[in-house]
Amino acid sequence: MSAEERRESVIRAAIIEFGRGGYHGTSTQTIAERVGVSQPYLFRLFPNKRAIFLAAALRCIEETAVVLREAADGLSPDEAHHAMGAAYKTLIKDRDKLLMQMQTYVAVASAEVAGDREFGEPIRAAWSRELYDLALLTMGGDAEEATLFLAYGMLINTLVSLGYQADDRVWEGFWPETVPQD
Repeated sequence: MSAEERRESVIRAAIIEFGRGGYHGTSTQTIAERVGVSQPYLFRLFPNKRAIFLAAALRCIEETAVVLREAADGLSPDEAHHAMGAAYKTLIKDRDKLLMQMQTYVAVASAEVAGDREFGEPIRAAWSRELYDLALLTMGGDAEEATLFLAYGMLINTLVSLGYQADDRVWEGFWPETVPQD
């Protein structure tokens, strides 16, 4: 396997491990074991744990943006809004990616509390560029609609993470195509 293929394996493993254990609760040894490499080899691919986490977090943002962009391609703002909502439902079926997304927010917030604003800079930049700007442009430049779309997404993340089933009353205000099925 090439170094680039190994890097890719590490990112995929990191999404699973950081998603399940969080930034502070996941060791690089655990990631190395999942990939089947030694920890020293892992650090030849990435300089440190922070770089591995960042690569995993940025990958989740990037993959989310790709799915939403493809769903909205060529549609009117209203059609795109619904299509992106339905497409997002497919993303959150991947529990590991959903958990990684949620852990990313926790890790950035924790770093901020500890006085480390730098930790979240690349994640904030990617989130703004890849997700907010995508929503804003897709919604025809309507900041209120873009904010509403992203707010619904965060609420969906929370409800799915908490384990609400599709028939629970908490889903009543959602478009039917956005309610995750069990």
